[in-house]
Amino acid sequence: MERRDFIRKSALAAAGAIMIPAFMKPFEALALDELSLYKNLVVVQLSGGNDGLNTVVPFGNDIYYQMRKGIAIKADQVIRLNDMQGLNPNLAPLQELYDQGWMSVINDVGYPNPDRSHFRSMDIWQTGSDANQYLSTGWIGRYLDADCDTCKSPYTAIEVDDSLSLALKGSKKKGIALKDPAALFRNTNEALFKEMINGDKAHLDEDNLGYLYKTMIETSSSANYIQNTSKLYKSDAVYPATSFSNQLKTVSKFICSGLKTRVYYVSLSGFDTHANQVQQQSRLLKQYAEGINTFIKDLQQNNKLEDTLVVTFSEFGRRVAQNASNGTDHGTANNMFLFGGKLKKLGIYNAAPDLADLDNGDLKYQIDFREVYGTILDKWLDVNNSHILNKKFNTLDFI
Repeated sequence: MERRDFIRKSALAAAGAIMIPAFMKPFEALALDELSLYKNLVVVQLSGGNDGLNTVVPFGNDIYYQMRKGIAIKADQVIRLNDMQGLNPNLAPLQELYDQGWMSVINDVGYPNPDRSHFRSMDIWQTGSDANQYLSTGWIGRYLDADCDTCKSPYTAIEVDDSLSLALKGSKKKGIALKDPAALFRNTNEALFKEMINGDKAHLDEDNLGYLYKTMIETSSSANYIQNTSKLYKSDAVYPATSFSNQLKTVSKFICSGLKTRVYYVSLSGFDTHANQVQQQSRLLKQYAEGINTFIKDLQQNNKLEDTLVVTFSEFGRRVAQNASNGTDHGTANNMFLFGGKLKKLGIYNAAPDLADLDNGDLKYQIDFREVYGTILDKWLDVNNSHILNKKFNTLDFI
């Protein structure tokens, strides 16, 4: 095959827009009845900067109502969790999970010298960097690079999307991004694709065409394994008809079928609510809560909840005071949600935000987000967090 033809036709390797780890080898011979005994981590990204104060509402604090006269959630609408905080009414499906002890809320998560740029702050959260530090690898990607015992399997990290986030990119290994395992399987079994990976490879060199070829053969192996393994399970759960819920349904299918994956990554976007926030955020929170409720109960029904930890984050919160457009502008600290069957501290993990002690109108963070990551790495993924986060962070007591 001529070089130009190979490059042109190898565009098929991007089918499903997947990023394949370089360490992968063919593995169709793996037994399909060898189910995963791993602890699963599911990361949920709320893109755009979700307003945490209208998500977990400090209804017991008068300052909240003084500073948000047009967009505050009325106290009689709040789903009360304690005397100070409660859930936005659109998060009603989460109350069941909270009452079952499958949910925890961490208040005021952030980092020193916060950045209000969507892109920069998301990079900081995805890489686990300091505010003045620029990293080209993600915290999950560096976990893949760490060569831990369970990182030797292919597809250790899967993002249910068309492209791979920085969080899942390491220097040596990367996660996989795909939306539909059946579509990926069909694409990699097309005659042209098979012809290319079975053709003459003597002229290929390691640095360019050789890399493309290896990516293609590894893509084919991945597609076969993921498709054949995921067919072992068919969910009886009825998921809401939203894109976000479809992502979670795919993750449930992978977890319950025994796919040997440690980390899954999904996202819901649209939370940049500078104007008319109430309607937009309400719609998104309802999608989020309905999807998470179905997902958690699906895992519980299939005896997978004890082995699964779900963590939700957004790149920043919003300012305490509303703006002139009945919205909120970019802020700093925010809440994080945790779900799972092995939570050590249930309910609300720490004190509510102090609205009387602000930093130029913004919440002060209580917990560094890398303490959350460090806890997950140490206690759930079984690696030393200092090796992944480049310095040691204290761990918390939520697992």
